[in-house]
Amino acid sequence: MKTLVVAATKAELTFFYQHFNLPDSDFVESKNFDLLITGVGMVATAFALGKHLSSKYNLVLNLGIAGSFNRDMALGTVLNITEDTFAEMGAENGAEFLSINDLGFGESHYTPTTSQGVNLPIAKGITVNCVTGSEKSIKNLISRLNPTTESMEGAAVFYACKQLNIASLQIRSISNYVEPRNKDNWKIGLAIKNLNDWAIDFIGEMN
Repeated sequence: MKTLVVAATKAELTFFYQHFNLPDSDFVESKNFDLLITGVGMVATAFALGKHLSSKYNLVLNLGIAGSFNRDMALGTVLNITEDTFAEMGAENGAEFLSINDLGFGESHYTPTTSQGVNLPIAKGITVNCVTGSEKSIKNLISRLNPTTESMEGAAVFYACKQLNIASLQIRSISNYVEPRNKDNWKIGLAIKNLNDWAIDFIGEMN
């Protein structure tokens, strides 16, 4: 049984690739873990997991950077996302949003199924197709879901793992605050370094 490490982009795991001397490939098989780069977004993530996820894995470790709705949280903070929601899956009924749960067509909220101990602050995430960048959208999301972070893949990984009853973890490092788009305020390099430092230690200790 092995761990499958999953990320949207190679850039998010730059130092992880270097540390473990991995080939420059979107799918890497090694003795103790495999690594899958899915591409950005929940559709690309679902497709990649559909090709590679199987019962030979006992843990899926989803790694990536994320935006934070909480401005008291320092950029570069690494978090364990213990619940995630498909924020846009549903229907608008005038000013009211009806989730897919409300419509009776499925489930939008997911939690990881794992007993793996992780010594990180826990947080609630949302998964979006469109990164939030307006004050109106920010207020609506906080009012409706009160998330800490947003990503474009997290809930899709939780969904896939739930279907196959495979344990999962989602670890996110904060690269920016959720606000009207301003790249000058981002700390992507710091977020990636902190994420990779944690991931290298975690995988090293497991093996």
